[in-house]
Amino acid sequence: MQPRWQGDSYGSRNPVALMIGTDGWALFVATPWGQVDLRAADHGVYLPWQPTANDTIQQNEHNQQQAMAKGVPPAASVVAGLYDCIVFDAHQPAAFMKDLSLLTGPAVIPPKWSLGYMQSHRTIKDENYILGIVDSFRSKKIPVDAVIYLGTGFTPQGWNTKQPSFDFNPAVFHRDPAAVLSDFHARHVRVVLHMVPFDRDKLPYLDEAHMKSYWQLHVPVMKAGADAFWPDEGDWFNLYERVTRHRLYYEGPLSTYPNLRPWSLHRNGYLGVARWGGWVWSGDTESSWKTLEGQIAVGINHSLSLGPYWGSDIGGFYPSMEKTGELFARWFQFGAFCPSFRTHGRTTNTILPWGWNMGDRGDLETRAGTDSEAVRRNVLPSEMHNPEIEPVIKKYDELRYQLLPYTYTLAWEARQAGLPLMRAFWLYYPDDTTARATGNEYLWGRDLLIAPVYQKGATTRDVYLPHGLWYDWWAGNSPAGHSATADGPITGRANAPITGGATVQRPVDLTTMPIYVRAGAIIPFDPVRQYTAEAVTEPTSLRVYPGADGDFTLYEDDGTTLDYLKGKATWIHMTWNDKTRTLFLSPGAPAAP
Repeated sequence: MQPRWQGDSYGSRNPVALMIGTDGWALFVATPWGQVDLRAADHGVYLPWQPTANDTIQQNEHNQQQAMAKGVPPAASVVAGLYDCIVFDAHQPAAFMKDLSLLTGPAVIPPKWSLGYMQSHRTIKDENYILGIVDSFRSKKIPVDAVIYLGTGFTPQGWNTKQPSFDFNPAVFHRDPAAVLSDFHARHVRVVLHMVPFDRDKLPYLDEAHMKSYWQLHVPVMKAGADAFWPDEGDWFNLYERVTRHRLYYEGPLSTYPNLRPWSLHRNGYLGVARWGGWVWSGDTESSWKTLEGQIAVGINHSLSLGPYWGSDIGGFYPSMEKTGELFARWFQFGAFCPSFRTHGRTTNTILPWGWNMGDRGDLETRAGTDSEAVRRNVLPSEMHNPEIEPVIKKYDELRYQLLPYTYTLAWEARQAGLPLMRAFWLYYPDDTTARATGNEYLWGRDLLIAPVYQKGATTRDVYLPHGLWYDWWAGNSPAGHSATADGPITGRANAPITGGATVQRPVDLTTMPIYVRAGAIIPFDPVRQYTAEAVTEPTSLRVYPGADGDFTLYEDDGTTLDYLKGKATWIHMTWNDKTRTLFLSPGAPAAP
């Protein structure tokens, strides 16, 4: 294993010593940097290596490789008989995920705004430039909850003086930074600031004292109005330091604002970071169809092995000839069903929802040290006259916000049940050999099946439907006569269920990513919001999909404070009796599992 942060198709490397057998077992080696060889004649050999506190990942791997070349672990690496090795019964996969979360610490519920759309920006002309982009979102009625300023050095002109720095860049902020950030807040937009470790090559081992002193550098920035941080890099941290860095960006903000939920985005992590917020993105990937396909499997794997909160740079980070409006639209559709819903990448206009019809790519950025051939390989200007892209982006952005009650409930389920938002078929269909081997589809929660389109020019998408009955989400958007609001039933077009246990060929156009709904599902569905906290007057609909009994517990809290830890929340338990076609609703917190 190479300790790399960059992979063109798969992204950053986050080693987690967790192995899951889909036939009902799992093995977690809490002592990192071990190798399991199940081919050995004596039915398997484990060669552990225990890093010291001050070892770097590179030193650990060098020492481990030397030891393994000799066929035995170094004599001083572990105490004989004291292996931190935990075996799980995973015959009931959902129960296994709960056990895993109890072992490593339950996930915290993130601030609700972090489940909205985030627009990232690289080169910034000044504060009016990026405020103007926010105003475009609002005037075009494309929902957005946060914008991200990159730091200088990672882009020619960012929010701060050259990274690493906690000083606002006077070339960008021509007014008082606090006043500028207040203008963002007045537009109901949060501000996330990109940061790399201070004194990156000399940052000492992250312990309690260093965490507290290092956090103090962030405090003036937060007091000026920054809502969250994007702590980048840190690829040289050992596993303990990676976890500690997540803890730093959880406990640090709470020391500044004690009852306000923190949020941060990292490139590195380890099993257990969910208790400290634990959001990870897959790193600087290339804009290509193969990368989009690969990210589906990466997200599923991350959700099983590291934590429930993951995402990718929508559209890919490094532009190439394959970065077209079509690729961006398909990636955005996939991103709408990832926990981190965030567009980021080089070449300014190609990361904007409306950018593909501006006639200009904007600022052209290529990889450092590349030649004119690399510039030529970037997005072609002819691709920048495509009026079809913006409506597709808006459609899936709005869908994300309409499904917010469902998705926010999944965040609660991540805490109380240990279940990720992106769920491998194996979690619910462990006996279905085709389902458990599927890596290009997944479940969003229990009830929505997501099949991203990852082939250029696709007109069909083969979709495997696990056993049971399934409804096509787009076929009338609801089964006839079984969608209801507080005002009564709404009759939709007929939507006949499809019998699963087979692959269906779904026709697609650019506007369609296949989504299927499980029979028995109860899906809460909201009116469109422009930001997660926007008040609306229309009711929440409940879409019920008959063909099987069902239940769903809708969760809601204030979305911003830690009061949910004190039980201050609202639960509505819903059950569907398919035989009598009756929906029952009952308030109150559910019994502990």
